Amino acid sequence: MAMNVGTGSDDGVMVDINTTPLIDVMLVLLIMLIITIPIQTHAVKMNMPVGPSAPPLKAPEIIRIDVDFDGTVGWNGIIVGTDAELQGKLAGVAAQADQPEVHLRPNKLVTYKHVAHVMASAQRLGVTKIGLVGNEQFMR
Repeated sequence: MAMNVGTGSDDGVMVDINTTPLIDVMLVLLIMLIITIPIQTHAVKMNMPVGPSAPPLKAPEIIRIDVDFDGTVGWNGIIVGTDAELQGKLAGVAAQADQPEVHLRPNKLVTYKHVAHVMASAQRLGVTKIGLVGNEQFMR
C-alpha cells in the first residue's frame, strides 16, 4: 500500500517505496541459506544387546487383592479381617527381595476411599509392583 502526501500535483516529492526488489533479494538469500545449511541428523547412540535374551527363570508370582462394594478386602480369595492384618501382609510382600505383582481388583460399586486406602498402604509400606486390574465379573 502506498501513501500519497502531495496536494495532487506531479512535481512533488515521491514518498512511495517500491518493495518488490527488496522482497526478491530477501527470498533469494533465504533460498541460498536453506540450500547451504547441512542436513542435521539427530541420532541417539545406543548399545543394543546382541543375541537372544534369556527367558525369565520363573513366572512372576501374582497376589490378587479384591475390594468388595462394602469395603471388604480379600487376599487371593480369602477375606482379610482387620486393617492390621492387611498391613502385615503388605509389609511381608514389601520385605521380599523379588516382590510379587500385586493386582488390585476393585468392585465397580466400591467407594474410592477404600481403594485409595489399600493403594496408599501398599505405597507407604514399600510395595513397588502394584496395579489396578479389571475384574471381569464386576465389569458387566
